[in-house]
This record gives sequence, C-alpha cells and structure tokens, in this order.
Amino acid sequence: MNPPQTVLLTQYSHGAGCGCKISPALLDEILHQSKITTANHPRLIVGNETRDDAAVFDLGDGTAIISTTDFFMPIVDDPFTFGRIAATNAISDIYAMGGEPLLAIAIFAWPIDKLPAHVASAVIDGGKQACLDAGIPLAGGHSIDAPEPIFGLAVTGRVKLAALKRNDTAQVGDILFLTKPLGVGILTTAQKSGVLRAEDAKKAPDIMCKLNTIGAKLGQLTGITAMTDVTGFGLGGHLLEMCRGSQTHAEINFKTLPLIESVDYYLAQKQIPGGTFRNFASYGGDINPMSESTQAIICDPQTSGGLLIAVRPETAAQVQHMLKTEDCIDQPIGQIIAQSPNQPIIRICGQ
Repeated sequence: MNPPQTVLLTQYSHGAGCGCKISPALLDEILHQSKITTANHPRLIVGNETRDDAAVFDLGDGTAIISTTDFFMPIVDDPFTFGRIAATNAISDIYAMGGEPLLAIAIFAWPIDKLPAHVASAVIDGGKQACLDAGIPLAGGHSIDAPEPIFGLAVTGRVKLAALKRNDTAQVGDILFLTKPLGVGILTTAQKSGVLRAEDAKKAPDIMCKLNTIGAKLGQLTGITAMTDVTGFGLGGHLLEMCRGSQTHAEINFKTLPLIESVDYYLAQKQIPGGTFRNFASYGGDINPMSESTQAIICDPQTSGGLLIAVRPETAAQVQHMLKTEDCIDQPIGQIIAQSPNQPIIRICGQ
C-alpha cells in the first residue's frame, strides 16, 4: 500500500491568511454604499462604524457580549497548523477588546473534489487545539463544498464594561506597544514561492499560533486607552484606524519595530505579498514617504498578529512588565501625537 501523498494546502488557494482581506479602500466603498444600518440599536455598544475588532452588545448588568468572526484560505501547507492558525486568529478579536472567549463555532468550506476527508479532519483538529488552548469549546459549525479550502471561527466572548477596550479611544501622549514581531506576510509568501529556508520554516507559524491571551489581562488596566490586533491591513492600516477613530496622529520609530529574523533576506528576494501593495494603495497617502523596504514592513499583511496597544505614560512600566512575563514584545514602538494640519496621519521616523 502506497503512503498518502503530502498535501500542500497553499497550492489550493489564490490568497493566504489575512492577506485575503478585501483592501481597506474597497471595503470603505462597499460599506458606504450599504443602505441599511443597525448602528443605532440602543444596546449595541460597538458596531462596524469604527472598524473595531468585534461587535459588543450590552447585557444591561455591567457586562457585555463580544461577537466576532474571521476565516480565510490556507497560509501554511500543513492542515493541522492551518486550522490552528485560523482559529487563533479569530479568537484574537475577543482578546483585542479586553474580553475572555466563551465558545466558538466553525466556518468550513472544502473542495471535496480536490482534497480528501482526512486532510479536512486535520484542519478541524487544528481549530479544536486552538480552542482547547484558549479554554473554550468548538461547539459546532457549518460546512459547504467550495472551490478553495476556507476555515475560521465565529467566536463569542464576554467582558465587563469597565474592561472593554476599543480601537478609537487613544489619547495624545499614549505610548504604543506591539506584542508580536512583523513579517508574517513576507515569510509566508516565501513559503508559497518555494524559497523559504528550512531554518525559517517554523518562525511564522509559531508566531501565528500564539494566542493573544494577554489582552484579557490588559483589559483590567485603566491606563490602556485603546487596543486592537494587527492583521490583514498591516501595522499601518490598523494604526490608521486607531488614529482616525480617536482623531489623533501617530509617530513610529522604525528602528524599534520588532521583526521576524530573516525578513531582510526575503525582502531582498522580493518576497512581498500582493496584500502589501493593496494596503499601500489604500492608505499610503496618509503616511509620510517611505522607502520600498519600509513600505514592505509597514503594509505587510499579518495573520494572527500581535496586539497594538496605546498606553498612558504612567502605566507603561506596568504594561512592559506584563508583556515580558507573558513572553511578548515589551519595547515601545512609538507614540500617539496631536493632529497637525497638512501632516500625514502616521510619521515613520528612523528609516
């Protein structure tokens, strides 16, 4: 009996991970053309008007339900790892709001004429593992036959209203932290191109499989004014959402940005995902002029990326200690500054 052939999942999809996201500019166009709104519901605290990470519904007892969904096509070849990354990414939205996840429902699409059942089962097992790591059940789901493999979760969480963190409440003077290194899109593009070195094979998956559980603990700190996770729109896109929502600007010290080792090696080989160019086309005009290599980092679409945190200066040392304890990046990357006429919303210094 011949052993089963190795399946390379990324060869069955036209996109990868959060790089599959519709560009920020096109998403704006789609949402602005929508003629029906539910934003005025009296108990809906957070809807899609601020582009936050999840919806938040007031239960009327000092707590709220957090509801989110996220799904995408394979970003790695291994089915189990793909399922785990997709689930980790979806659960992250709950942590980004300062909440705790309660349960998840699977979203699963599979090309049944191309990929066997045992591969599909491995993807779902990866999702179950991420849910187990988060201490929640994968309680059901829905599946369809589709041209490309897709997996993700709808996740329900809860949060005390006093601990709720949004992406549109940053304040001038806040110090910015990013809990995971950048470069996931670059390394996963190298993998899909077949040029990823063996010694780099685990770097991006290990980052993507790390849960942002620190978010629930950070939610307890009043000195954290805003929080979001960095995914498909890249650091630039998600920081812009924070600044626009809070009517502020930001300054980033490029030299302090945490990067995955070997990013420079793959940038030299032009391993830049298509999502990077879509991101830059959508919001590049709101950032000061950048070199090509800086642009490739700032606009790189992350999958299951880190938390971007705006922190009052007097709370920064406490946050640094918490991040270090949780094995997260603990060095500041920039600050929130006041709006300045005729200046870009984001200024990248130290290029």
